[in-house]
Amino acid sequence: MITLTPLDEPALARLLEAAVAGADPLEVMPPVAGPPGWTAARRAAFLDFHRGRSLDPATAVERTWVVEVDGTAVGAARLERRGDAVEAGIWLGRGARGRGAGREVTRLLVAEARTSGVARFIAATTPNNHGARSLLTGLGAVLTTEGEEVRAELPLR
Repeated sequence: MITLTPLDEPALARLLEAAVAGADPLEVMPPVAGPPGWTAARRAAFLDFHRGRSLDPATAVERTWVVEVDGTAVGAARLERRGDAVEAGIWLGRGARGRGAGREVTRLLVAEARTSGVARFIAATTPNNHGARSLLTGLGAVLTTEGEEVRAELPLR
């Protein structure tokens, strides 16, 4: 069963564990100087990043959820308001990829976006991410490519 758990401090600790176990830092957070891998500095930056974007009421710009498969944290999903749209973002650990979790998480995010009253659901991926592109077009999103970015837009009204 795939569920979305709203991010809070206990969920953030589980999210960091999932990131360390199944993702490269550059897949799940902005770059941090230093040697590659999940250094102590990178782990602290991951926590600070999510606290600032989602948990601190003074700086929060998005709602974030921990993606759980059968009760185990495997990634994150987010929605960020952008005018009359919400922008979605998802990352999944390597072990959860290619198993349908992304499709279900996207469906849950679209449903959440519909309840917020926005007109559009938007997302971005890369030209080589065929799974995400297929998933988004399967939902009815229109894709446009500009350089190394593929933008998806799904009308919600």
